[in-house]
Amino acid sequence: MKHALPSPARPLRIGTRGSLLAMWQAHEVRRSLMVAHDLPQDAFEVVVIKVTGDMIQDRALKEIGGKGLFTREIEEALLDGGIDIAVHSMKDMPTQQPGGLTLDCYLPREDVRDAFVSNSINALSELPQGAVVGSSSLRRRSQLALRRPDLKLVEFRGNVQTRMKKLDDGVAVATFLAMAGLNRLGMAHVAKSAIAPEEMLPAVAQGAIGIERRSDDATVTALLEAIHCTPTGHRITAERAFLAELDGSCETPIAALALLEGDTLWLRGEVLRPDGSESIADDIRGPIADGPEMGRDLARGLKARAPSGFFDWD
Repeated sequence: MKHALPSPARPLRIGTRGSLLAMWQAHEVRRSLMVAHDLPQDAFEVVVIKVTGDMIQDRALKEIGGKGLFTREIEEALLDGGIDIAVHSMKDMPTQQPGGLTLDCYLPREDVRDAFVSNSINALSELPQGAVVGSSSLRRRSQLALRRPDLKLVEFRGNVQTRMKKLDDGVAVATFLAMAGLNRLGMAHVAKSAIAPEEMLPAVAQGAIGIERRSDDATVTALLEAIHCTPTGHRITAERAFLAELDGSCETPIAALALLEGDTLWLRGEVLRPDGSESIADDIRGPIADGPEMGRDLARGLKARAPSGFFDWD
C-alpha cells in the first residue's frame, strides 16, 4: 500500500525538547527524511515541547523522578496526536514505552565516548589528588568514585554553556559531557580529551538518536523505515535489553557498550554501587541476531555474581 507523504499543506510534526542539542537532532531527522523521500523542508514542522527535566536544574535527576523527566510530556503529545514523531537522545530513554508507542528507528550512532572537559587539565588521569569534579550523571559519579576515591564530586547540571561557566567560576576543575553531543554541535574543541571505553564505559545507548512513533500509524512507520540505521539498531537493542533486565533507572549506575565485529556482536556491561565502593563487569560475544538475549544473559550473569545486598540501594 502506498502512503501519502507529508507536504507543506499537511506537514509531519516532529516533537523535541528545546535545547540546542535536541533541536540539532530534530533538524537532522528532518534532513534525513527530506533526503530519503525528496521532500521540501516545509513538509515538516518542528514542535518544541517543554519537559520537566529541563525546567528543574538545581537537583539530581534521581531526586525528581529519573529518566522519564525528559520524555513524559513529549510522549503525551505523541499519544494525543499533537505531534507525529518524537526525537530522543537514546541515553535518556526509559526501557519501556507507554502503551501505543513504538521506538525502533535510529539514526547512525555518533562517538560513544565521554568527553573530559576542563580549563586547566588535559586528561582524567592528570587530575590532582582531591580535585573537585562536577557531574550530574550517577553512572559517571560512581565510576569516578570507584577509580578515584580521592576526588570530591559535586552536582553539575545544565547545557554546555552553563557547565563551562561553572568551570570558569571555580565550582569544579573538570566535568564530563558526551562526545556525541559536542561533535553534533560543532564544539568538539570543548573536550580536552575523549575517555576510552576501557577507562570509563559509556551510558547505555550513548551517542544514538531514536525516533518514537504511534504503533498504529502505518504512514509514519513507512516513512521511518527509509532512514533507520540497522547496525545502530542491533547495538542499541542489545544494550537496552541489558539495561531492562537490570531494571535500570537514574538510581542505578549502569554502563554498557555493544560493538559489531563482522557477524558477531560484542557486548560489555558494568553495574556499580552508587557510592562507587564496588563494581561488577563482564562481556559476551555471539551472533548479531542474538543481541537482545545476550543483553539479558549478561545482566543475569552479573546479578548472579553480585554479592549479597549489592542491589539493595534504597
